[in-house]
Amino acid sequence: MTEKRDFRDTVFLPKTDFPMKAGLPQKEPGILSRWQEEGIYQQLRAARAGREKFILHDGPPYANGDMHIGHALNHILKDMVVRTQSLLGKDAPYVPGWDCHGLPIEWKVEEQYRKKKLNKDEVPAAEFRAECRAYAQHWVDTQREQLKRLGINGDWDNPYLTMDFQAEATIVSELMKFAESGQLYRGAKPVMWSPVEKTALAEAEVEYEDIVSTQIDVAFEITESPIAELVGAHAVIWTTTPWTIPVNQALAYGPEVDYVLIEESNGQRFLVADALDANFGARLAHTIGRTTEFTQVWQGKGSDLAGTIARHPMHALGGFFAKPRPFLPGDFVTTESGTGLVHMAPDHGEDDFLLCKANGIEPVFAVEGDGKYREDWAWLGGEGSVINPKFNAPDGPICTALREAGGLLAASADYKHSYPHSWRSKAKVIFRCTPQWFVPMDKKVDRQAALCATEAGIRAEQGEGETLRDLALKAITDTRWVPAKGENRIRSMVEGRPDWVLSRQRAWGVPITLFVNRKSGQYLCDPAVNARIIAGVREAGVDAWTEERAQEYLGADYNADDFERVTDILDVWFDSGCTHSFVLESGRWPGMQWPADLYLEGSDQHRGWFQSSLLQSCGTRGRAPYNAVLTHGFTMDAKGMKMSKSLGNTISPLKVMETNGADIIRLWALSVDYTEDHRIGDEILKGVADQYRKLRNTFRYLLGALDGFSEAEKVGVEAMPELERYVLALLAKLDATLKQAVADFDFNTYVRALTDFCNEDLSAFFFDIRKDSLYCDSADDPKRMAYRTVLDTLFHALVRYAAPVLVFTAEEVWGTRYPDEGSVHLLEWPTVAAANADEAKWADLRALRAQVLEAIEPLRREKVLGSGLEAEVTVPAEAPEADLAELFITAKVSRGDAVSVKRTDNHKCGRCWRHLPDVTEDGDLCSRCDNVVAGMDAA
Repeated sequence: MTEKRDFRDTVFLPKTDFPMKAGLPQKEPGILSRWQEEGIYQQLRAARAGREKFILHDGPPYANGDMHIGHALNHILKDMVVRTQSLLGKDAPYVPGWDCHGLPIEWKVEEQYRKKKLNKDEVPAAEFRAECRAYAQHWVDTQREQLKRLGINGDWDNPYLTMDFQAEATIVSELMKFAESGQLYRGAKPVMWSPVEKTALAEAEVEYEDIVSTQIDVAFEITESPIAELVGAHAVIWTTTPWTIPVNQALAYGPEVDYVLIEESNGQRFLVADALDANFGARLAHTIGRTTEFTQVWQGKGSDLAGTIARHPMHALGGFFAKPRPFLPGDFVTTESGTGLVHMAPDHGEDDFLLCKANGIEPVFAVEGDGKYREDWAWLGGEGSVINPKFNAPDGPICTALREAGGLLAASADYKHSYPHSWRSKAKVIFRCTPQWFVPMDKKVDRQAALCATEAGIRAEQGEGETLRDLALKAITDTRWVPAKGENRIRSMVEGRPDWVLSRQRAWGVPITLFVNRKSGQYLCDPAVNARIIAGVREAGVDAWTEERAQEYLGADYNADDFERVTDILDVWFDSGCTHSFVLESGRWPGMQWPADLYLEGSDQHRGWFQSSLLQSCGTRGRAPYNAVLTHGFTMDAKGMKMSKSLGNTISPLKVMETNGADIIRLWALSVDYTEDHRIGDEILKGVADQYRKLRNTFRYLLGALDGFSEAEKVGVEAMPELERYVLALLAKLDATLKQAVADFDFNTYVRALTDFCNEDLSAFFFDIRKDSLYCDSADDPKRMAYRTVLDTLFHALVRYAAPVLVFTAEEVWGTRYPDEGSVHLLEWPTVAAANADEAKWADLRALRAQVLEAIEPLRREKVLGSGLEAEVTVPAEAPEADLAELFITAKVSRGDAVSVKRTDNHKCGRCWRHLPDVTEDGDLCSRCDNVVAGMDAA
């Protein structure tokens, strides 16, 4: 028997050095180093110089701690935006930045002092700030390297830092714009205050958590009233903040609320809202341990209570506590809970403050910054802290004193409700009235002229200009919000927000560089003085604002003794709200321009950076500093739970990069629906790694199949077989889908469309069908040449499409084929021409192919067939015309009534393994292969 020839060496199998195993953790750092050495970011700036710009302004992460998964998601999304815009041919620079001032850094440095048993207040302020600056710089440097490792392309050697002297001078300059246009005032109003951190907080620095508080009902004896029955009775108030009772100054009623005077069997009479007397009775019964029966003595409207006066339960202490407590009408009083009467402490509530101020009652500032009552306060002086649950408990000092004075009717530590906390210290905050600096939301100001405060006040009374709230709401309408629901979110916040409190009582931040006249109380508004201050800060940073330099700044026209130098610092949100000016307008980064095309941050920034930037820019420029705002949700663990160190369910991007590589994190981040909260976990990352392997194998196949391809081999589209034209039509559709996804910032669709095309249209369809032609047709066969031409087109398109997503892998792919042609990231969007193809016909053919493959599979499992190549298939007679045997990769296709499959009797070609009628014996060659081999042998 003659031994059959082995034809394997005659088959054109793909050849490539591109490995199937990615080895990303080992490979990526080397690629990153090469980018840095070659200056890829600078090369890209030069390549795009003079093109249409796209400016994404980076919202500054806080320089405090290692990069977490939220940082990774945020910066990958930003990088995707910048890279896709650059791919479209635009000049899209990216300047990363950091927020460097503020309480968290100061708090960390203070912690270090406490460990050493040192008192921060005994350290010179400049020395303390230097330590804060060094702490911030350490974390800037750390985070910078971590973000670079993600493959984020940017001006890393020249980032913006809010603690740069130039930035600090810009922030001061922006503050002066508010001052010169009359948009600053100092006033005593209740603001969110952290007794732990001893400073005012902005809304953006507060989060709400559920707590359990003590609820109390307190009796205020009525001493005067136009309603005789009320005199001697007790007005009952209910509160969940017992610590505010020592600061009470009045009682509020609802003018339209129905009230009743109810009498207990022992003769005690209580004034409460009619709708809430049963609730009050239940709380009272719970406290005294028995059911109480009441008789109604009087009923009337709240408006009938005008002129009624009560006295504080602790009136025996004299002084402040002996003053009459008037009844005041309050539209905010409801019957949703409590008693329908509200005790008023203007120091500790906005409604309280406004109502009392309108009636000539001023705050008393009884609670100090640390949450204790003033030492000289007649009741509980020097005691606290007021946020301590034990201090407010039913057996605590407040309730005990009220009980002994006969003023405590009911008390229980069981009231569950939502309460504001500092999002940094996680401690409860209070409303506390202190002198602060504010930007008014509803003052009409003419921003066309630089005016001093007194002049602006006159013009405002005349009703000229627009309010900051009006401008901000108009700017919100003029901005594109992605997703669209972000517009309603920020609009509702701006519509209802109070005046912007700018001042903080801390050390590490940009000072409020104002001088206040000691006699008039007005801040000095002199452009020459302001210019000297700005120059001083530009030269020496925030340390330039000292008492020693006051006269220098004031110059010869003013005496420093006549002025108070403000020592508060600015809200850190004002800092970050000014970054658009520093980064986009200063000229330090020549490629930038104002306004930004896009801001991109987490959805919590509707109350943070988006809003502070909006207000700052509207106040100084009359419009938002951005044209569009994109927001993303938050990353949860695999079970949908919020990640926290205490739960131990955090996923570190640093560890994921060590194990899987940065491209895996990137693929995850760009695959999720970032507009909502989304998940990450080990199983999810395994799925992403599998998705990555399929994409990598697509590129590996393309590289191997294109081995030796040259321009001479290219075939014109019009000369291509129908299948090639169909695939080019699919590529054109993909191209349009991806372009639209870029325009929509819809990266989930971008990645899904790209991966589906590679997996379904190419690997499972086109590559599968054409592998016979690639392997076995002659090198100059027109069909094989057409196929390789399309593969070349696919390669150039797909490597570009993938480059913004898989930044390291795309570079490896490009460099494997073109080692001397620079970086893939300097390329532009491919030109993809649509090819004529009957897509409806091919959709029918693909559906039929799926039916046939499904019918073959059971025979393969039962070992009737070794592969589809051994199958003879019958399909419905009306099936579209095509080379169906080639399409299905079967031996033969006949037409009949329905899809059916049987084993062929044809012999197997020893080279292409197809079972064909012209093969006389297994192992012999079919006529096609015989001709190819003969030609190769002859050569």
